[in-house]
Amino acid sequence: MDIKDTARPLDGAGVSAFLRSLPAQPLLLGLGEARHFVDELGEARNELFRHLAEHEGYRAFAIESDCLLGLVVDEYVTTGEGTLDDVMERGFSHGFGAFPANRELVRWMRAYNEEHDEQLRFFGFDGPLEYWAASPRQALTGLYDLLDGPLPGAVVTRETLDALLGEDEQWANEATAMDPSQSIGRSEEAQRLRLIADDLAALLDTQAPQLGARDAERAALYARTATGLLRYHYWMADSSPARWARLSALRDAMMAANLRAVAGHGPALVFGSNLHLQRNKSLMAFGDQRLEWWGAGAIAAAHLGDGYAFLASAFGTVGDDVPSPDTLEGALSELPWDRSLVDPRGLAGAVTAPAPRVSRDFAYFPLDAAHLGLIDGIVFLDRAVRLKKLG
Repeated sequence: MDIKDTARPLDGAGVSAFLRSLPAQPLLLGLGEARHFVDELGEARNELFRHLAEHEGYRAFAIESDCLLGLVVDEYVTTGEGTLDDVMERGFSHGFGAFPANRELVRWMRAYNEEHDEQLRFFGFDGPLEYWAASPRQALTGLYDLLDGPLPGAVVTRETLDALLGEDEQWANEATAMDPSQSIGRSEEAQRLRLIADDLAALLDTQAPQLGARDAERAALYARTATGLLRYHYWMADSSPARWARLSALRDAMMAANLRAVAGHGPALVFGSNLHLQRNKSLMAFGDQRLEWWGAGAIAAAHLGDGYAFLASAFGTVGDDVPSPDTLEGALSELPWDRSLVDPRGLAGAVTAPAPRVSRDFAYFPLDAAHLGLIDGIVFLDRAVRLKKLG
């Protein structure tokens, strides 16, 4: 099979044809990043989302960024509250607010909503964490305040809640990433807060009928974030060899829970690392360990079935790193388009026994021929040269 027979240009017609080829229209369409902070991929993503919103009825966008900070962006795109500069500074984690493509996407979503009755929504789907985790204060107190009335007071008073939380700095101590002894995740206060968070989450279920739709949505976000953060902090204090695999799995489980909530506002385009959105098990070398865990995409697919679809991204030239012709990316570099949409099963038939790519860019995750059968499509960029510093 000729490599050109496996692909077509990445444009609106190609994307719509791809969607029609799926067994069902997905509630979540994941677009994976082979590397963060690639301008060319951000621009292609924006064009893809504009087409999906204008021609395929997509109503939401979700990005691998702090789910609580994402509330700031969603408020802006749906109501116009705040300024674009402020939203980009306060509404993203991991440095994503400084990424030009994200700024352009937020600006366009706001402009779209000003002209349409049916609003687009914006979501962050990561937890408030990186290798360490934030304080659960915002999630716990936000949930407590939304429930209001006498019942939350039967679980815990606001004064006791504040006392148990203590100073936020002790929770957000970055040194805990490498030193579990510095974590307060198994302190008496943290253990009590886990029980309180569980009780408040259960209380939310009993009070849901009296909450408006937006308050109920936000309360559910606070509930799963509070319980997830406290669970993550508990395992931050673990000193066993299983620590990092467990933390990686917990982070993706939080992502998956957020994605399932986003699916309720779908169809939605989801943008994040290939490692988080792929269906196959995630593998990563970490020191002398080999970590294995199921990512958010795999978990979401287990719950949504055909309601989840995954487009992996891959690049030919990455910076000054040119792929060898005998790799998958090397073969795809022969395509005549700058941006292509590739059928992974056709690619597997066209390129047999490819060599694995070893990129000089440590942040780039190459295609793996063994996993092509678990990908619905590949967004291939011939060149990714406008790269930003990570983190």
